[in-house]
Amino acid sequence: MTTPSNDAERIITSQPPPEPGSDLALPGEVMPNTLHLLPLTERPFFPAQSVPVLMNDTPWVDTIKAIGDTAHQLAGLVVVDTRDADQAQPRDFRLIGTAVRMHHPMRNSGKLQFIAEGLQRFRILEWISKAPPYLVRVEFPDDVLDEEEQLKAYGIAIINTLKDLMPLNPLYSEELKYFLNRFNPNEPSALTDFAASLTTASRDELQEVLETLDVLERMKKVLVLIKKELEVARLQVEIREQVEEKLSEQQRKFFLREQLKAIQKELGISKDDKTADIDRFKQRLEGLELPEAVQSRIDDELQKFSVLESGSPEYAVTRNYLDWMTGMPWGRYSEDNFDLDHARDILARDHDGLEDVKDRIIEFLAVGNLKGEVAGSILLLVGPPGVGKTSIGRSVADALGRRFYRFSLGGMRDEAEIKGHRRTYIGAMPGKFAQALKEAGVANPVIMLDEIDKIGASFHGDPASALLEVLDPEQNSEFLDHYLDVRLDLSKTLFICTANQLDTIPSPLLDRMEVIRLSGYITEEKVLIAKHHLWPRQLDKA
Repeated sequence: MTTPSNDAERIITSQPPPEPGSDLALPGEVMPNTLHLLPLTERPFFPAQSVPVLMNDTPWVDTIKAIGDTAHQLAGLVVVDTRDADQAQPRDFRLIGTAVRMHHPMRNSGKLQFIAEGLQRFRILEWISKAPPYLVRVEFPDDVLDEEEQLKAYGIAIINTLKDLMPLNPLYSEELKYFLNRFNPNEPSALTDFAASLTTASRDELQEVLETLDVLERMKKVLVLIKKELEVARLQVEIREQVEEKLSEQQRKFFLREQLKAIQKELGISKDDKTADIDRFKQRLEGLELPEAVQSRIDDELQKFSVLESGSPEYAVTRNYLDWMTGMPWGRYSEDNFDLDHARDILARDHDGLEDVKDRIIEFLAVGNLKGEVAGSILLLVGPPGVGKTSIGRSVADALGRRFYRFSLGGMRDEAEIKGHRRTYIGAMPGKFAQALKEAGVANPVIMLDEIDKIGASFHGDPASALLEVLDPEQNSEFLDHYLDVRLDLSKTLFICTANQLDTIPSPLLDRMEVIRLSGYITEEKVLIAKHHLWPRQLDKA
């Protein structure tokens, strides 16, 4: 063997290689009665084809050499009923294949490649060698050419369909030019085989065409296949045009929007997103009395935000931070209503029974009325589930005329839920109390801490310890949220906690609260609850 400069090996045989197309199988030409076989797995090879064939070096290199040593240098390409061609056994080979002339066999990187020039169908008669290189005795059956007028009509139909396909796929034009250089377009068998080779039909459909010796029947089958191909090609063109039209429309709208933005910016009519955000942040702060440290922090962040590029990772982080900072109710308070008669009416409207509890709450509000505020007070409502602890907290907020915000501490195990996540973390957010102030829109809401007896602890920290700072009147005026990184004044907030039992509440936390116990209801109170609350509610739902 010699090694050419392109690192591919030419397979040397004892016979000189023929030129492609120099010795086509013509009518009456003597064909050999034995052929060496090579397997195909994807689709059959047709006599009208001339394309490269690629296969593994092992175990077929000896077959290629044996073919090259013959005088005719013909091979038999046959479809096999197995996915792995290298493991094909004689029982896997179909009976009918195509005799091809092999040109320029090459070896490269463990692969074999040659140009296969299709010549004629053959049928396997007998296996001479049942191990590679496979050798079989064959016969070359003649095509059945009857009903010349119908053959001509079907030939015209096939040619017209191919003409319809040519504008839809440039590949068909190139293949048709090559076919016309080799064959007479009026030859029905060659025309039919050529048309079949162009289709993307399944292996079994194409093998059925190859095995059909009656040319008229073969033409009928192929015409159906290329008609399907035409419909598929038209659908592909239609889909491509729809996609291109949609993309063109989207691009046109994008360019128009960009031009409109540029024009509006020049005229001062509109601003870009960053400028609009900055103006929105500044507008939120109008009329608010911000602490000096908060004002300084917001000014610094606005300055940084103004020079950041919108594609920068820091851009979204800074924008979210400013959105939170400017959304907080700095210095915004609601006015308390200490009208005790009004409070009694609301408690009576929302709850039947619980007279001792109502008296305690009225007493609590009366003390607040004398002091002028209820700040610094933390109520703890203790009782079994379903006695109305949460609804009483809402009634207290209604009586005072304050906004109400509730969240549950049950199962909370992360200290960051209370004090917020630091901004360096992905998806960081402020703690629950900062969220409560922003949601309420005032700095003195009623915040209900539900199920404080079910708070937990984990390696993320102890939320109960973090609550000590929140519920301590001496410290909560300067509560530090880790996300906002500024001091929040929670001293004006009224905290109402609920629990089912006192045993699981840490003692330092319990000492900061005023405990109000709620017992169950007697039968008469349950009847009133059903009559005044449950029954009307069900009627409204119905």
